[in-house]
Amino acid sequence: MIPISRPAIGKEELKAVKEVIESGTLSSGAVTKDFEKCFSQYIETEHAIATSSGTSALQVGIEALDINKGSEVITTPFSFIASSNALLFNYLKPVFADIDPDSFNIDPEELEEKITQRTRAVLVVHLYGNPCRMKEIVELCEDHNLILIEDCAQAAGAEYCNRKVGSFGDISCFSFYATKNMVSGEGGMIVTGNEELAERARLLRNHGQNGQYNHVMLGYNYRMTDIQAAIAREQLRKLDKLNAKRIENAKFLTEQLAGIENIETPTVGKDIKHVFHQYTIKVLGGKRDAVLQALNRNGVGARVYYQKPIYAQPIYQRVGLVSRCPVAEEIVDQVISLPVHPMLSRAELKSVVKGVENAVKT
Repeated sequence: MIPISRPAIGKEELKAVKEVIESGTLSSGAVTKDFEKCFSQYIETEHAIATSSGTSALQVGIEALDINKGSEVITTPFSFIASSNALLFNYLKPVFADIDPDSFNIDPEELEEKITQRTRAVLVVHLYGNPCRMKEIVELCEDHNLILIEDCAQAAGAEYCNRKVGSFGDISCFSFYATKNMVSGEGGMIVTGNEELAERARLLRNHGQNGQYNHVMLGYNYRMTDIQAAIAREQLRKLDKLNAKRIENAKFLTEQLAGIENIETPTVGKDIKHVFHQYTIKVLGGKRDAVLQALNRNGVGARVYYQKPIYAQPIYQRVGLVSRCPVAEEIVDQVISLPVHPMLSRAELKSVVKGVENAVKT
């Protein structure tokens, strides 16, 4: 089986972990602080706050914004559920705007239509490593005095107009889960240019402490360990190289899959650096499930991300967050993600292409 993901862990990460273990400091310490500094420099933001996961980064980052409970936040229905769950954890109401059928990201025109007097923020997700149309979204937020939150969990190193994703939002969040473009097993990061927000986030992730056993607010234990930070710091040093390999693999797949009936390959917009956390094709003609099953039977670890809009999840239906986004509802029945990770050999990439060709014929 050619796996959908495979972490690019080498001797550098092993050495870094060994050094942390030998230091005797396994929890959050100097290595985590240095990783935060390196990451903020990479994204070109002033502050970076490391957390235990991408989900905890979202939860803490949004809580740090201190948005009034019950406020509406416009977001995408086509994402992993953690993005909008973080809103619910903070007693905010997700309002779903439909997506662009080519980029799979939130459509700025649909977003604008959802703005009401109750709207306080916009949460965008750079899905599959593909940046959203940030110029339009930033302008909308400025025109309507809205907070901008970026979920960059799948897009470390991606760029819009030569600017890193994560540098646009009032708060932006990253994930270093084991399948991401840079990994630490688990782990996340909040970045911001606002010192007050950064300080609130630091307090929230560490039991609300501003000194040992001095708790000034209610907080969590969402700290990153130095073991996680050691791995992630080495991964950050390799990130551009690993992303370049993903982009190269995606280009090969697009060239080789061109012209296959009922298959649409990913598009990359102008001034976009898509880092291909996932290489996601559309299968037309109602054949997606048959193609997916054929790929898996023949050793290609293809997956569907995601199988239904977030508002169609049982928990969202149960709490009455019913919506309707026709494009997203159509896309969820068409998408298949193919292996594109940097550890793939050219022979494996050719096998993926052959698998798609054979699957379409079944």
